[in-house]
Amino acid sequence: MVAIRNALLIAGPTASGKSALAMDLALALDGEIINADSMQVYRGLRILSAQPTAADEARVPHRLYGIASPDDPWSVGRWLEAAGREMNAVHAAGRLPVFVGGTGLYFSALEQGLNDIPAADGKIREHLARRLAAEGLEVLRGELEACDPVLARRIEPGDRQRTLRGLEVFAATGRALSRWQQDAPSPALLEGMRVARVLLMPARAALHARCDARLDAMLEEGLLEEIRALKARNLAPGLPAMKALGVARLIDHLGGGCSLQDAVAAVKTDTRRYAKRQMTWFRNRMSHWPAYETAHGAALLANVRGALGLMPDIPA
Repeated sequence: MVAIRNALLIAGPTASGKSALAMDLALALDGEIINADSMQVYRGLRILSAQPTAADEARVPHRLYGIASPDDPWSVGRWLEAAGREMNAVHAAGRLPVFVGGTGLYFSALEQGLNDIPAADGKIREHLARRLAAEGLEVLRGELEACDPVLARRIEPGDRQRTLRGLEVFAATGRALSRWQQDAPSPALLEGMRVARVLLMPARAALHARCDARLDAMLEEGLLEEIRALKARNLAPGLPAMKALGVARLIDHLGGGCSLQDAVAAVKTDTRRYAKRQMTWFRNRMSHWPAYETAHGAALLANVRGALGLMPDIPA
């Protein structure tokens, strides 16, 4: 049994090997895995988002994978609330919660808490979505710059989701989202715990090769059929699930817009660029985490055990 208030956090860019590492450490430390990746919460994206297989789940319990419909957008706050419930359940069983994923904002929320920002307002969001379709992003972006210039400077011009969120909060509260974000956050979920952290940061060439090989494996596993089923649902393109890497490119191919070869090449390029953005974010925002180029080696396990205050393994 592990101390009931321990937690292990494992982060890294896409295709870095963090999920396999999480299973190895969970087996070694009597743990259960909790998803910390924004795309892996959605059903219908099992292959594309590299969710655990039935064999993986037979080896180690996994939580918060494939639990949400792709037409039901999840926020950081909603994930954090669910993660807290799952962590408490793992602790109640006397086991170690192992959070793993590539969404840096989720880990920031775990460690630092969240500001008490109002929840999403469905009616306002629906109204804004209709305006977006009718008037275009540029018009709404201009309104955001007028009501919340601080937020507008922070986000990319093409970021529809965060533009709509900023306008939604201002419409609901009369207060800029950037002002809400300046308030003191709620207590961090991990406050008072002994926490071990692992950040996988592979060499660029090795990571790019892993990204390419993983997409090829996904295609062999049936990725196109998964995307075809998603396409058939005619979901709004602005939903988070529809922005998962590869969805738009492969839907374009299925609709006759490009060849499979061109779509795959574009997805591979997009994936490498995304991995680069993830690593930049980790370096800038998670510099206090111990970083490892590879998931292999006894030193990593020894460091994790030490951070958790566990006795070292005794050789037979």
